Amino acid sequence: MTTLTFDSLNPATGAVVGSHPKQGPEAVSAAVGRAEVAAGWWAELGAAERRRRLLDYKAVITQNLRPLAALVHEETGKPVGDATLEIVLAITHLDWAARNAAKVLGRRRVSPGMLGVNIAATLEYLPLGVVGVIGPWNYPVFTPMGSIAYALAAGNAVVFKPSELTPGVGVRLAELFTASVPEHPVFQTVTGLGETGAALAGDPRVKKIAFTGSTATAKRVMAACAGNLTPMVAECGGKDAFIVDADADLKAAADACLWGAMSNAGQTCVGVERVYVVEAVYEPFMRELADRVSAVKAGESYGPITMPGQMAIIRRHIDEAIKSGKIVTGGPEAVRAPFVDPVIVEGVPEDSPAVREETFGPTLTVRRTRDAQEALELANASAYGLAGTVFSRNTRRAMELARLMRTGMTAINSVISFAGVPALPFGGVGDSGFGRIHGADGLREFARPKAISRQRFAVPGMNLTSFSRGQEELERLIRVVTFMHGRRKR
Repeated sequence: MTTLTFDSLNPATGAVVGSHPKQGPEAVSAAVGRAEVAAGWWAELGAAERRRRLLDYKAVITQNLRPLAALVHEETGKPVGDATLEIVLAITHLDWAARNAAKVLGRRRVSPGMLGVNIAATLEYLPLGVVGVIGPWNYPVFTPMGSIAYALAAGNAVVFKPSELTPGVGVRLAELFTASVPEHPVFQTVTGLGETGAALAGDPRVKKIAFTGSTATAKRVMAACAGNLTPMVAECGGKDAFIVDADADLKAAADACLWGAMSNAGQTCVGVERVYVVEAVYEPFMRELADRVSAVKAGESYGPITMPGQMAIIRRHIDEAIKSGKIVTGGPEAVRAPFVDPVIVEGVPEDSPAVREETFGPTLTVRRTRDAQEALELANASAYGLAGTVFSRNTRRAMELARLMRTGMTAINSVISFAGVPALPFGGVGDSGFGRIHGADGLREFARPKAISRQRFAVPGMNLTSFSRGQEELERLIRVVTFMHGRRKR
């Protein structure tokens, strides 16, 4: 029988990077079956042994950092330096998950309260079993490893379906894991197109799906999960805002804004797409931004648009933006497939698709605002709610703006810095998805809480959960509850 295959291509050159099997429902089902057996073994190893194996996996990835970065470069087109940074971030998250899983998930005593004085109460987090991870192409190591590493550290087996644009990276991550855990297929990769991901999401033996991708695709994955009530983590798109307050360090703000918007050719879910600048510093900020963008070159500073279909969206958004906005740099001629030069347009109306929809390209819309409050209101007027940025020298005001920004993460006087802090959870609200990866929340996302209460001794005259309970015991309970809770607070 001939196995159907597909090629992964270098988006900058069109050269074939590798050929991979289109694994259909039968192959996915077999992988999940193997994972079920492996999950039992992995869970039985215990936290300490899993920690040792995962730290060894971290070392193996580190030893293979250069060739892995080269493969990321080939399949995504991004510069090797950016690929290296991505892998380093993944390594730090793997290290944190391995070292902290026992502390976060291990059994601990909790207070039973006054009414439970005779009860010993414990809480722990147990593995789910098999976790399916459906990953993206824009950060093919860092993003899926934010789910894979934490799911493995929590004691689960993982079946990973990478993007069809970066299958080689996904295959390599699983191969490197085998060097540290050769006994059972605790971490497997299945390759293919949409059918492969749908088969993984629809398998009833998969106990959770972690998905990263567009909001539209997330809805289809949710539909596949719904038949089995399979829970899901959805990390979807964003339209992240960048607020420049009146007292901001404008040089630092312009530098961070440009990196957040243009790095990885703007193909970053937490990248900067909208900028709101307080009127008092608008002109000097724009001068800083315009001066700096002249040195940023497509094909040098960042790579090509990885997904060819995205070109049409980028072109449409640019065309819509310049209908009523003023071009600072770029324009329709910036689109020269497979590259897009930096595009900055100011004064674009808030109802423009360039402001409302995710562009996922090296573009920026900039608008002046009356003050920081108006900037915040405009930033929050979006269906998305993934991340954002605030630049201000006033720490108190910056913290308040960051708290009120309707996002899962906000960076202050830096850009995307939260992604490099393993202890911080990562995820969004609204059309940006739900659930969290990274940090303690990310570990608990891939575990199930187990609560146990044990009666240590009987309380005389207080057997309340019995048909032999009398009125005297009930009156005693009422007196106790009234004493504890009956006083009103003024």
